[in-house]
Amino acid sequence: MSAAMSALAGQRSQLQGLALCDWPLPAGQMAHATVLIVHGLGEHMGRYAALAQALNSWGYAVRSYDQYGHGASEGPRGGLPTATRLLDDLALVVDHTRATVAAGHPLLLLGHSMGGLVAARFVALQRRPVEALVLSSPALDPGLNPVQKLLVAVLPSLLPNLRVGNGLDARLISHDPAVVAAYQSDPLVHDRIAARLARFIADDSAAVRAAAPGWVLPTLLLYAGADKLVNPAGSRAFAAAAPPAVLSNQCFELLYHEIFNEAEPGRSQVLAALRAWLDARFAA
Repeated sequence: MSAAMSALAGQRSQLQGLALCDWPLPAGQMAHATVLIVHGLGEHMGRYAALAQALNSWGYAVRSYDQYGHGASEGPRGGLPTATRLLDDLALVVDHTRATVAAGHPLLLLGHSMGGLVAARFVALQRRPVEALVLSSPALDPGLNPVQKLLVAVLPSLLPNLRVGNGLDARLISHDPAVVAAYQSDPLVHDRIAARLARFIADDSAAVRAAAPGWVLPTLLLYAGADKLVNPAGSRAFAAAAPPAVLSNQCFELLYHEIFNEAEPGRSQVLAALRAWLDARFAA
């Protein structure tokens, strides 16, 4: 493997059934902060290698992990053994990360889609202290129709481990055909979701929106106005309710769901917004 390919792949490890990946800075280079990426439904940490490399080039160390039931981590695809498992796993990874960096080194969360929901709920519950939060097209409003709401209310009690198709249309993740093709051919991408996981998304997205008025952590919210996979109304509601002193938000009106994987010039615009916000807080 070439040095470039090795850097893109990152450094893989395991933590109690969870697959981890680190993209560290070169030896001797001090990182401004460490960014812990939390991926979305049906995908895996490897899809964030390009974002990790961009963050590295700006002076940020990066870590990510495959959530339970995803990627190379344990569990049936899209399964969820307990309602708090994803939050518990994030706490485990945060603790492990804190133990590997110097005291006082800033750690921030960057969550996309369902990962954004997990990260935001983690912050709202104050499970562990972190220095900042970045949300990318977070699943703060699942946009369920009446029938789906009924199923989410009933099925988790009757058949919590029943796994069905998640209904995500890969063609709507990005305007970049190469991104769509790579997603469709990725063996680590799946389309399953358990009833208990669906309820977690429905219940905890509402809880995060309810917590917005009391939000205290510096947060950057970036979302897509043309998102067809997550209802952008959830991000708009959160932005309207959260204190402007701690929340910065930007809607990219023409972009699809995966804003960091969009066609140009959208992708570069999103990355520029991310870098400006990070550098103002951690690289000044």
